[in-house]
Amino acid sequence: MASSFSLRRLLESLRHRRFTRSSDGDGTVPDMTSMPTPTATTDREATRARLQEHLTGLAGQRLLIGLDVDGTLVDHDGAMTPDMHRMLQRAAEEHKVVIATGRSLGATLPIVEAAGITHGFAVCSNGAVTVELDPDAAGGHRIIDTRPFRPGHALRTLREVAPDAHYAVEMSDGTFRSTPGFQDASFGVQAIESDLDELMELEAVRVVVHVPDLSPQEFSRVIAESGVHGVEYSIGWTAWLDMAAPGISKASALETLRERLEIGSERTVAVGDGFNDTEMLTWAGVGVAMGQAPQGVKDVADVVTDSIYEDGTVRVLEQLLD
Repeated sequence: MASSFSLRRLLESLRHRRFTRSSDGDGTVPDMTSMPTPTATTDREATRARLQEHLTGLAGQRLLIGLDVDGTLVDHDGAMTPDMHRMLQRAAEEHKVVIATGRSLGATLPIVEAAGITHGFAVCSNGAVTVELDPDAAGGHRIIDTRPFRPGHALRTLREVAPDAHYAVEMSDGTFRSTPGFQDASFGVQAIESDLDELMELEAVRVVVHVPDLSPQEFSRVIAESGVHGVEYSIGWTAWLDMAAPGISKASALETLRERLEIGSERTVAVGDGFNDTEMLTWAGVGVAMGQAPQGVKDVADVVTDSIYEDGTVRVLEQLLD
């Protein structure tokens, strides 16, 4: 691990640069809120042929289908098209559909409710929390698995190199604590303000780190030098980091569910568009990347469908239904 002195020097040099919103072309995930909504330009028949090549033979079998949310089921405004809604409900009736998202539990449940899915499972917080959906349970769900960890060491390291960062800790019950002034809709609940020393002592399922004055490329350099690991992504032109327990991802949670449901690994399908989906896409028997996904995500997928703006997930589910 690099010394604290060299890390601080790196951060200071970055802060004294004139920041721009241009991309260095390093594969950082583009945020959908900064992307113009494209017109439909893909060849639907070509997409259908690609998907058929990889999904032929799966229709009619009992499948486990892992579906990302943002950029896969809903667009950058959080809207789900009528076709997507209808197809998702059909798929949930015929297969085991699992919503698999980086969102917290509180931000996942409204999507599940809007989709009209009342039974099954949802993987939240990038695999750290799994819930079973049950209309007879309090709130329509019960938490069946959490994977907590102690983030103190990582937070101490980050405080050395990014003292102005915002930090939030998600706990197993879905509550959040954050450093002063850090509130975000993605938490799904109002965070309780705490100082960083308090956060270091908590048991977490996820830690969110945001450095508002660094671009994604600059933030990536700081994180790489610090030796802290997690999923990086961008919102607007700034960078965020999600940290979970070592080895925890959407894929690890889906594998636990697959074993519980006794579904063969060859009968698993996953669809996603972000770098926090890469483990899930490689885990699945067939991993499908959305059309707007960064090239690094497409590279690990078995096949690419249309973009969210062209109902790419609908194209996938069509192939999996009788």
